[in-house]
Amino acid sequence: MTDKDVEEPEAGSELRAAGLKALREVLPGVFPEGDIDLRDGKLGEELVEIGLTTVFGSLWAREGLSKRDRSLVTLGVLIALGAESELTTHFRIARTNGLTEDELAEVIYHSAGYAGYPRATAARTAARAALAG
Repeated sequence: MTDKDVEEPEAGSELRAAGLKALREVLPGVFPEGDIDLRDGKLGEELVEIGLTTVFGSLWAREGLSKRDRSLVTLGVLIALGAESELTTHFRIARTNGLTEDELAEVIYHSAGYAGYPRATAARTAARAALAG
């Protein structure tokens, strides 16, 4: 066993804890307090855990941008990628982070000029689904 083998679990635990904190901040009431198991026993079950540590623990927990600004960047990237399955969640996160429905509409309109009308239309569908309830 090397020193690196000993350090990684600690670093992973810290990133996981930071990721859970960040996730609970942007999606209040969705995840219960305490340690939670995000695995479902199906194919690729660790993908959510990987996202928790790498995306929310390493990126959303950083202080370099406000959560509101991170939402704007994230929505722009997800719209450009056509990542429809992620957009619904991130429109909800953007509302939690202070973006208004008018601002979200402007993000969609603006994306039409850069990512294309079909991607903007898909984003509008995701936003409507996210904000319906």
